[in-house]
Formats: sequence, structure tokens, C-alpha cells
Amino acid sequence: MGGATLLLSACENYEGGNAGPSNTFIGNVPEGVAEIAAPYQDLSRVRIDPADGCYVYQYVGPVETTFLPLRSKDGRPICARAPEAT
Repeated sequence: MGGATLLLSACENYEGGNAGPSNTFIGNVPEGVAEIAAPYQDLSRVRIDPADGCYVYQYVGPVETTFLPLRSKDGRPICARAPEAT
């Protein structure tokens, strides 16, 4: 029984936790971002992931809804800030 509780709490944290992107969608994606974004992505449900400063969009699939990196037409992630140097 304790394992089931742990499993359910893990799902709850994964689905509804605050560890992911911010909880606010961008009203209007900047024109430059819209121009370079690949066409198969939903630009009406976009956020900036505070962990890396990159845009993510909400993907509604047949099994789950999740956030995926917003990608340019050539497949690169689109970010609002440059990656930090290591």
C-alpha cells in the first residue's frame, strides 16, 4: 500500500509540480520567434522554461499533455537567452 501512495504522489508532482516551465503562457509569441519556429508546433500555448530560458510549447498527445522544446525549422531549440558558459 505504501508503494502505491509513493507512486501516486510521484505522478502528482510530475504532472502538477512547479519544477517545470512557468505557469503563464505568453500572450503573443514574438514575431521573430514565430517566423523561425517549425510549423507543426502550437504557438498559442508557449512558455519560457526558467531553467534554461528556452521556449517550450504545450503538446497535447493521445495519452498525455506535456511541454516540448519549441524548435526552429532546422530543429534547434529557440531560447530567449544564451546558454550559460560552463
